Amino acid sequence: LTVLREHKVYSAMVPEDLGGGGIGYGEMCQFVRALAGYCGSTALTLSMHQHLLSAPIYNHMRGNPGQALLEKVAGGELVLVSTGANDWMDSTGEVERTDGGFLVSARKAFSSASPMGNVAVSTAPYNDPEAGWQVLHFPVPLSAEGVSIADDWDTMGMRSSGSNTIIMERVFVPEEAVALRRPRGVYHPAYNVVLGVAMPLVMSAYLGVAEAAFALAKGQAGKKAADPVVHIGLGQLINHLTTAQLAVDSMVGLVDEWQFQATNDFVSEILARKTIAAKAVLAVGEAALETFGGAGFHRKFGLERMLRDLHAGQFHPLPERRQHLFSGRIALGLEPIEIKAKVALDQAAE
Repeated sequence: LTVLREHKVYSAMVPEDLGGGGIGYGEMCQFVRALAGYCGSTALTLSMHQHLLSAPIYNHMRGNPGQALLEKVAGGELVLVSTGANDWMDSTGEVERTDGGFLVSARKAFSSASPMGNVAVSTAPYNDPEAGWQVLHFPVPLSAEGVSIADDWDTMGMRSSGSNTIIMERVFVPEEAVALRRPRGVYHPAYNVVLGVAMPLVMSAYLGVAEAAFALAKGQAGKKAADPVVHIGLGQLINHLTTAQLAVDSMVGLVDEWQFQATNDFVSEILARKTIAAKAVLAVGEAALETFGGAGFHRKFGLERMLRDLHAGQFHPLPERRQHLFSGRIALGLEPIEIKAKVALDQAAE
């Protein structure tokens, strides 16, 4: 991460007039994909930062708030850390009102790059006396009083991503730092932007790992070129990789350099492709090991690490069954998620 910071990769997508490098969305996806061939964890942490930049870039291009964050990132080559993977529409934690803002207490897991990050982009639920249950969206400097990072990222794969739990204990969040208030438990249109720009970047990292696994398996297959079973395995591997490439390339194309319309149908298309890509890259890893043969079980070749890393792709929003539910509801003209009874009652009471 230090090397990426030195080369100003973290501000590379920030528009040039705001102090950044001004490279395109598709270019960054390609960079993440290429980087993943060397280290999947590094590429994944970079994708997390870049998706947190992509949403304000989208908003800034349309005259909406976003410029301040972009300028801060460009000015200090700040690393943004996402804490939303496990929160979805309800969010987690506790919020107290105080003079000038809020006191937030929460534990936010899966916070990639937390050991070297500068700012956590987070949420927490707040029971507003007048508006009822809301979710507040806000940034928190990781150097702020009350913020600590647990050393708890002991996982099957993506072990170098530093996705530890961020702990907030009565952390002060100024009123003016709250970027969005939304009803708790209700799907908000902002997620059509967030999910839309996040998943192509994230899956670009997994695709890069899968392409590296394919290259290893193909190289080993060349040593056993007389074996027809190896031919079949390599052909199957090619099909899995092609499926993954088509899905990710299609996702990047749908974003269309931030020119997409942030609709429910758009994000449903993105998430369907995310599921296809996540299944396909994992199939690549499994087929690569089979094609490589028993030697691939040795850690020295790196294939077992790639296969472990590829398993993580299925857990990013939305997991397969939840995506099926989400997309099926949208196809029927329903709200993407069912409004919970308590929220519905609160709204009816208003």
